[in-house]
Amino acid sequence: MAQAKHIFVTGGVTSSLGKGIIASSLATLLQARGFSVTIQKFDPYINIDPGTLNPYEHGECYVTDDGAETDLDLGHYERFLNVATSQANNVTTGKIYYNVITKERQGAYLGKTVQVIPHITDEIKRNFLLLDDTGKYDIIITEIGGCVGDIESLPFIEALRQLRWELGGNDVIVIHLTLVPYLAAAGELKTKPTQHSVKALSESGVQPDIIICRSEKPIPMEIRKKVALFTGVNVNSVIEALDAETIYDVPLLMRKEKLDERVLAKLRYPYKKEPNIDAWKEFLGKLKNPTDSVEIGLVGKYVELHDAYKSIAEAFVHAGAYNECKVRLHWIHSEKINDENVESILGKLDGILVAPGFGERGIEGKISAVRFAREHQIPFFGICLGMQCAVIEFTRNVLGLSEAHSTEMNPDTQVPIIDMMEEQKKVTMKGGTMRLGAYPCKLKKGSKVQQAYGKSQISERHRHRYEFNNKYLEEIEKAGMIASGLNPDTELVEVVELVDHPWFVGVQYHPELKSTVMNPHPLFVRFVKAAQECKEKK
Repeated sequence: MAQAKHIFVTGGVTSSLGKGIIASSLATLLQARGFSVTIQKFDPYINIDPGTLNPYEHGECYVTDDGAETDLDLGHYERFLNVATSQANNVTTGKIYYNVITKERQGAYLGKTVQVIPHITDEIKRNFLLLDDTGKYDIIITEIGGCVGDIESLPFIEALRQLRWELGGNDVIVIHLTLVPYLAAAGELKTKPTQHSVKALSESGVQPDIIICRSEKPIPMEIRKKVALFTGVNVNSVIEALDAETIYDVPLLMRKEKLDERVLAKLRYPYKKEPNIDAWKEFLGKLKNPTDSVEIGLVGKYVELHDAYKSIAEAFVHAGAYNECKVRLHWIHSEKINDENVESILGKLDGILVAPGFGERGIEGKISAVRFAREHQIPFFGICLGMQCAVIEFTRNVLGLSEAHSTEMNPDTQVPIIDMMEEQKKVTMKGGTMRLGAYPCKLKKGSKVQQAYGKSQISERHRHRYEFNNKYLEEIEKAGMIASGLNPDTELVEVVELVDHPWFVGVQYHPELKSTVMNPHPLFVRFVKAAQECKEKK
């Protein structure tokens, strides 16, 4: 029997309507009422996880403390709730089938024919309830990826139908997110797509309790009544979700629509208290009323799809609000940078971030960007591969070792300043085999990063196979690039910084993954501050 109440969020009409933002916003309101809430994502694709997917295909791969490679929506969950997620918070069709097939090979089904019903749906239900078994949550919100009507989503919808029947209507409710498009030529909002979407869901045996209608225009009462009439929900359970200026407006918009009240009424859950969202309003006030602005270049090779660097972009939003500063991000393709044109592209910026990534494409452009930031005293921040580029650039142009490179890009380099980690050299499987998850790091007293964090012991999340080659550490430190953060167990260099530079920091880990609305990441906060100081000097 479930210990928590369960809310399922499904979507129809089209993808990318914002199920993750709606789920996060609802969770934020329920959390502000004093409930313990978590969110999980069930994705219908057959990959075991997003770890092997191209960022152009799926956006960034978000990494949890316990080393799960997950969907980027888990980043939204953490940024809104300020609560860490885990392996259990993201499940794919691939993971479900893998578990079932493994059990079948082990003889767990006693010779039975393994079928979608009951074996696949039972495994989905088991995963629906995994977080329930911890006993830590009052309410669990489950986002089902994809669109209702997709073949891939059918087993998840069927499992939801069964679970609702098993647990009862007071413990499970369904929120369906749809689109109410505005046809400019006719001057009308159209409800037919929503009607068809709810019909497809109902034909699968699931009747939604609440319908949230995305729209670019306000939805008047007569349209809400029409949606209610044709879908069988109460008119006060037809919720308007207007396009917002920022995703962080959505919790307040949903509060205005009383979504949290409707949910608690459907769950027969007594109100603990009115939601305390003062801190959220304060954050929005700073975000929307900056007293300063900075121009920061994000140099990467997936910049055509901004979701490939989603957590970095959001970390700048948090840090900008903290500094009451508007961060204007310039998305710069590293393949378009070289030593000849770098000044014309980066010369007017107040700060330069070289982003993470894999592979050789665009690497020399990143190295040119690093050199420009170093030589022109522009605040620099390198993340993962960005940190490795900083080390390569310094080794080439300060130490004079022009052959310096990473063995990822040039396996035959005579100066492997970046090399594959020892434990990675025997790895042949690609998915889930990198150095993943949270690891400790000890920061050098008095360093820029130690001052930014305000402490010497930290824990940050990783996703990499290559590391700084400690064979060159003494030589590099003598030249002015210090290793200001080390893993206390392996001596792996986690952080490098320049002594004679206003703010030049490279980190092997991914600080963007821990930045939240209520706790902006200290390195992003300090980097934005350094960019402000650079602008003032100009």
